[in-house]
Amino acid sequence: MADLPDKRTAPIDWYLAVVEAADLSDKRYGIKGMNVWPRYGFRARRNLDRILVREIEATGSEAVEFPALIPANEFAKEKEHIKGFDAQVYWVTRGGLSELDVPLVLRPTSETAMYPIFALWVRSHQDLPLNVYQIVNTFRYETKTTRPFLRVREIHFFEEHTCQLDEDRATDRVRSNLDAFARMAGAFCLPYLAVRRPDWDKFAGAHYTIALDIPIGGARTLQIGSVHHYRENFSVPYRISYETATGGRANVHQTTFGLSERLLGAIVAVHGDERGAVFPSEIAPYEVVIVPIPTATARAAIEAATRELADRLARAGLRVFLDRGEERPGAKYFRWELRGVPLRLEVGGRELEGRRASAVDRLGTRSTVALENLETEVAERLRAFDRELMRRAQVAFRESFSVATDLSQLNGSTRVRVVGWCGSEACGHEIEKAIDGALLGVPEGTPPAVEGPPGPCIACRRSDGVRWAFAAQPI
Repeated sequence: MADLPDKRTAPIDWYLAVVEAADLSDKRYGIKGMNVWPRYGFRARRNLDRILVREIEATGSEAVEFPALIPANEFAKEKEHIKGFDAQVYWVTRGGLSELDVPLVLRPTSETAMYPIFALWVRSHQDLPLNVYQIVNTFRYETKTTRPFLRVREIHFFEEHTCQLDEDRATDRVRSNLDAFARMAGAFCLPYLAVRRPDWDKFAGAHYTIALDIPIGGARTLQIGSVHHYRENFSVPYRISYETATGGRANVHQTTFGLSERLLGAIVAVHGDERGAVFPSEIAPYEVVIVPIPTATARAAIEAATRELADRLARAGLRVFLDRGEERPGAKYFRWELRGVPLRLEVGGRELEGRRASAVDRLGTRSTVALENLETEVAERLRAFDRELMRRAQVAFRESFSVATDLSQLNGSTRVRVVGWCGSEACGHEIEKAIDGALLGVPEGTPPAVEGPPGPCIACRRSDGVRWAFAAQPI
């Protein structure tokens, strides 16, 4: 197999080559931007979903599933929302040979599908909070260049929708979502930014949006999710109200939390290297690959030993693959490194004689594993691998930022810029023009690698009311 492009000098070419060579996505389907999930990529996606479900259900959210088609009259009820999606939706206007009385929208997101039903489910304050999620495919007519996981027309999508008693409880739910994502990101070994978007860039229909952004090199960032506080912006048009404890009526306050398959793209982009993908152990399709190294005199014994090792690890709950193919060991090493497997165990004649396996993790750390302590020692190696993967990611994350104190420092930036911003839209657009990108917004918390108060607004030079903000080139 040909060498991969250089990640530093050709990051997009490198990314596309890794996704294809590692068998994570197949873009050869007959509709642009609607890609096939092959077996290996599907395994990674399934493991990623498992983590999302685990962490959101720990907050009390429950699974539902709504239809993919939305009647046009329901979609149009929230005017700001439809204006935000109008250019991206797919329309269904015929059923067989008959024109539909009411055109249908193929789900771009689910507010307008769910909320007419929420109005039936929520009647009393005793029905609240309502916290539900679904993992479904959404569809958006993406007109830009499509890239696997990052920019597609059929999107594998996690979305939580909630109804709360009032604004304070909705704010609490936003915080709960941010805490849940922090745990998810820990499993993915992904440092990230939580950024409150400026008003001109918030989700259509939201009171405010907190985006989850990943720096992926240069001045580029990738938004992989978001949390939205709606106040009553949807409950009024959809009439989602409840009887209060005192007998009156009130509208619910709502939130949503969305994550897409971009998470998988971010994991590839952040952790991958010159040899291919690198998967954290929790989402790796296989946590361990065992490679037998047969000899002329011990082939049968080595094959029997490696089968036993695979069985023991599988019984211990690990995802393990025994590579019994006819390729030479070196070719197997190359393939499984390309696919990002966290830990490889090698068993040859010397290992068999010494009752051990040679262990090599995906970051190149070599060790030996005693067969009598196989399960314990493999688990320790995987934990050490994840710790080192996170440490490396955090170093790269901190190095992704630098402070800019003048607009001239934004032109040609190779890092995400941390700037002082007075909060005005005019200054925000001036910053965006200077960096040829976007003012991502104001961080939820202290910006990374920045100490002390910000200086004056980088655009207007005002000093009062200035906050830190991020400026970058979103993917």
